[in-house]
Amino acid sequence: MKKHGILALLLAAGMAFAATPSRETLIAHRGESADAPENTLAAFRLAAERGFGFECDIYLSADRRVFTFHDNNLKRTTGGASAKRCHEVSWDELQRLDVTNWGRWKGSRFSPQRPALLEEVLELAQDGRFIYVEVKTGPAIVPHIRTVIEAQTRATPSNTLFISFNRSTCLELKKQLPDFRVFLLHGSRSSWKKDAPPITADTLLAKVRGTAINGVSVSYDPAVVTADFIRTFRDAGLEFHVWTIDSLDRALQAFERGAQTVTTNRAKDLLDQYETRQRPRHP
Repeated sequence: MKKHGILALLLAAGMAFAATPSRETLIAHRGESADAPENTLAAFRLAAERGFGFECDIYLSADRRVFTFHDNNLKRTTGGASAKRCHEVSWDELQRLDVTNWGRWKGSRFSPQRPALLEEVLELAQDGRFIYVEVKTGPAIVPHIRTVIEAQTRATPSNTLFISFNRSTCLELKKQLPDFRVFLLHGSRSSWKKDAPPITADTLLAKVRGTAINGVSVSYDPAVVTADFIRTFRDAGLEFHVWTIDSLDRALQAFERGAQTVTTNRAKDLLDQYETRQRPRHP
């Protein structure tokens, strides 16, 4: 059996094993976003060319097209060209926006870039690597996601999965796309308030236990996401993944504690660092 086939079985079974940084276990956040503009085809293609799975964020436009974007409004990456909220714009408007009009991407070799349609992103699907599709909205988007999925052939349950902070969205995804894995996203705190206490494993487990949700993906705070924390989910037969880590030492710690994948802005950089450390040193 090919290596990625073994990994897929382990992930699906929720078996405990100590993963290490690899092209299978490092997920490029918003594409290879350290080296290309986030949530653009350029960033997704770069991740795929480098052999990594990647994460993308999606919204539903006013005319019901599913497109990639992170923020709930368009201001930041368009450099203020539009401040509309994502659900307020049509695909025709989105196509005319340059989402590299900010930071070091402005005027770069990548410019201009528009948001991508979900169907364009799914063309990059390849077995052995996963596209993590983060659904940024409530469950009303799910029928439109299903329409996109059913109209194409490359994205399958063996190479594409869904993640969302919205529990209702997760449940609707499992209802309408039952063969695809779905993870509930959560921060390492009980809420987004500054003084919120850490989330406990039992509290988070209660959100997914007894549902069809396949596991969780949690922001990695090493003081919260301990080996015992992760074991609570693995022992319950659920998957456990973490986001977003750009330090190799911290990624290694998360893997050692039982995380199955690590989402990172610097997938190639972390893997290069790891492989350099693994090389034998000659006197």
